[in-house]
Amino acid sequence: MDITTLTRQSHHKARPGLRLLDQFDLAGARAHEFCGHGRRRLALWLAASDKQTDIASQILWIRPEWHPDRLHLAGVRQEIDPGRLIFVECCRPGDLLWCMEEALRGGLNRLVVLDLPEPPGLTPVRRLHLAAEAGREKTGRAPVGVILTPGDGGAAGVESRWQLMPDHTTDADRWRLSRLRARTAPVADWAVTRSARGAVHVVRPTALEPA
Repeated sequence: MDITTLTRQSHHKARPGLRLLDQFDLAGARAHEFCGHGRRRLALWLAASDKQTDIASQILWIRPEWHPDRLHLAGVRQEIDPGRLIFVECCRPGDLLWCMEEALRGGLNRLVVLDLPEPPGLTPVRRLHLAAEAGREKTGRAPVGVILTPGDGGAAGVESRWQLMPDHTTDADRWRLSRLRARTAPVADWAVTRSARGAVHVVRPTALEPA
């Protein structure tokens, strides 16, 4: 695969993707990174933004078979229908990124999530972008790839990087959402709260100084 075909011009093509929390547009046919303690919840919130009920609305969730962290389906139910999740468990580290690449290239799912124990390098991420572009050309829909990484993340070459950290109080469920990197938007953070009825809301945007 020729990664040099990922040109500056291709970055600026319109790529309708998915909208996070009814406020933030994540470009399709690209790979994004979610990090922090709440990264899996953030991926579920992104999945909840897809209101369509066709086969493409099912989420392919790829994870390492040996890692102890697993989604608790009773908790998943608070965010989305667990029946939308298709789990793929890989036995070898080298299969994780390959599996996501093939899923994006197939273009059958609008959202493909990869749970990684550490951030990938630049070349694998570029391959994910190219695979997602191929999936868009094949199916006409632009799949969104989301890489989940611990801590502050750090995957090179991702379209955007978002961090979700718990910030709960005794009276309310609350999180801090940070946009750590984006090609066309500044670094910023927000508070995210859950209402008594279970709805999630973004409040109090605050600009942060670039690192």
